[in-house]
Amino acid sequence: MKAAVEIYDTTLRDGSQGEGINFSVQDKLRIAERLDAFGVHYIEGGWPGSNPKDIEFFAQARHRRWRNARLAAFGSTRRKGVRVDQDEQVRMLLEAETPVVTIYGKTSLLHVKEVLRCKPEENLAMIRETVRYLKDHGRMVIYDAEHCFDGYKLDADYAVATWRAAAEAGADLVVLCDTNGGSLMREVADITAVAVRTLPCPVGIHTHDDIGLGVANALAAVEAGAVHVQGTINGYGERTGNCNLTSVIPCLTFKMGRRTVPARSLRKLKELSQFVDEIANLRPNPRQPWVGSAAFAHKGGTHVNAVQKLTASYEHIDPALVGNTRTVLVSDLAGRSNILLKARELGFRLDPDMPEVREILRLVKQREHEGYEYEAAAASLALLIRGVLEHNPNLLFTIETYHVSMRRDAQESICEATVKVRVGDQVHHTVAEGDGPVNALDGALRAALVRSFPELRKVRLTDYKVRILDSTSGTAAKTRVLIESTDGREEWGTVGVSENIVEASLQALADSLEYALLRNHRHRRRKRSTS
Repeated sequence: MKAAVEIYDTTLRDGSQGEGINFSVQDKLRIAERLDAFGVHYIEGGWPGSNPKDIEFFAQARHRRWRNARLAAFGSTRRKGVRVDQDEQVRMLLEAETPVVTIYGKTSLLHVKEVLRCKPEENLAMIRETVRYLKDHGRMVIYDAEHCFDGYKLDADYAVATWRAAAEAGADLVVLCDTNGGSLMREVADITAVAVRTLPCPVGIHTHDDIGLGVANALAAVEAGAVHVQGTINGYGERTGNCNLTSVIPCLTFKMGRRTVPARSLRKLKELSQFVDEIANLRPNPRQPWVGSAAFAHKGGTHVNAVQKLTASYEHIDPALVGNTRTVLVSDLAGRSNILLKARELGFRLDPDMPEVREILRLVKQREHEGYEYEAAAASLALLIRGVLEHNPNLLFTIETYHVSMRRDAQESICEATVKVRVGDQVHHTVAEGDGPVNALDGALRAALVRSFPELRKVRLTDYKVRILDSTSGTAAKTRVLIESTDGREEWGTVGVSENIVEASLQALADSLEYALLRNHRHRRRKRSTS
């Protein structure tokens, strides 16, 4: 293993500047505790001089025990024309009582002249005096060289002078920041190498993803000698985001042989990614490298056949190493290998030479052509497989008739659904109102079925998606409905397709409830067989 690389997480500060991200104090504390348990080296909690929320975060954080990470408060150098011991923002950095303080300063003469509107010598003094003052108060100081690469390209000598000012004043680390996120890998590598040769202290890297090179540029800097990487979980951040730690950590570890977080933590990387998405109230990106649900998903029949024989043929790493799993998708691109592996995943044991395998494959391709989609509807696929294997499956319930209507008076509109369901020799006839036709239909169907299957009270819908398959047909277009459901322990997806959105919704609803019943019956059989 080569030299270690420190991981500095700025999700709570830089990440919270991303569009749609808004953490409460309690959100920030929960994320910080999870990051600490995961084993990052630094957690940047926020800017105590910028808002009351960050002041409150640090007030609460100082009373908690941090086992692995050091907490950092973020701020800037002193203001121009103000003595450092009189600068309120610097005072608040010390009052945060964190062991680490990270400050940023200007590297680019363009920003010095046009943004700060001060003389170049004054900017150097602001850097030196702030670093020295914080060091004199016992803090570890990380200096973020803002607009570092743009500033170096504009005036290399002045850029180096700003780095030196921080290092010679006692900065423990100088971090080169690609603040606009527009640098190329070669530029980052070359300029980082200059900093490593020039400075007496370690060098770090902070990149943004404006041209899609946030992670690549961080790796290039490490190759050039940087030993500290800043980033955010899931790449949150201003504009297009920051260097994504859920990508850069495994790249450093598995591809570059660098020590980062504890080895045992790497298997919790996907879990961490999903936890932060949940706190941020964002849906996880399925195409996220390493940790996304599609990162190790195989759809093409040739790929699946090869993975079945040798996983390394189409996987760059064992997905379990980052807490992920292999997924086989079934679609009109599927081959027999897809069907066999997916059926096994769903609990069916199929022989490759069974004629039913060919029939399942034929049906999948036919239904995909009609508009069905099974990638996100594994429960509907399981019911299709069961139907083929059992030839004439004993249906747990049958929907004999249904009716949906809507009426409006002066105050409100009311949707009402009536459903007649047969369960064995019993017929249940129920009526329910809802916020819309699908909600009313869902209520009526459940009310009918819980009379015979009380376990369905635990099942609820978690997502409902509608896709128009042929928009050129206008209001007569075929509609695909995808539903996600849960019983509190497991989630599953079902699909329905029809020119009638209510009919498509009913198909998906019925599949969801039938799958829940079959799953419960299967669990009960397993318990009896093991008791």
